[in-house]
Amino acid sequence: MDLSSRLHSAIRDVQDFPKPGILFKDITPILKDPILCQEVVNSLHSYYKPFQLDAIAGVESRGFLFGFPLALALNIPFILIRKKGKLPYDKIEYSYELEYGTSTIEMHKDAVLPGHRVLIHDDLLATGGTAAAAAALIDQCAYRDWEGVGVGLRGGCRGGTQRSG
Repeated sequence: MDLSSRLHSAIRDVQDFPKPGILFKDITPILKDPILCQEVVNSLHSYYKPFQLDAIAGVESRGFLFGFPLALALNIPFILIRKKGKLPYDKIEYSYELEYGTSTIEMHKDAVLPGHRVLIHDDLLATGGTAAAAAALIDQCAYRDWEGVGVGLRGGCRGGTQRSG
């Protein structure tokens, strides 16, 4: 079975979480399989190495799970995008709507430099709201070139959206 099929079969659907009407995609079964996890990181590394990225921004918290190992594999910095109130230094924030409420994310002001190519990493893309919020947050740093990825979506672990400009 190919990697995409293995990921899709490992992801567990949880109905009505975190509230009624939401179908939650649980990736914890993937984390129980270290060989599958390594294959995910290897596949992401092979795909993104030619992009010559300057950093990976991981969205709390599930974006940290594969984003940080990928940053290590690519030998580039990892940027934390966290929920409001979790970062200790000078930060910027962005508030946005979710399908089940609102949220605010933050990032350190000095995390991204103008002109850097940043991969925005989250585990799955549902509505794309969190990824769009992360892009808006990075844009506040005068940054204009990013790519987003969701593990297990659109081609296994390479899918996502890209915007340049």
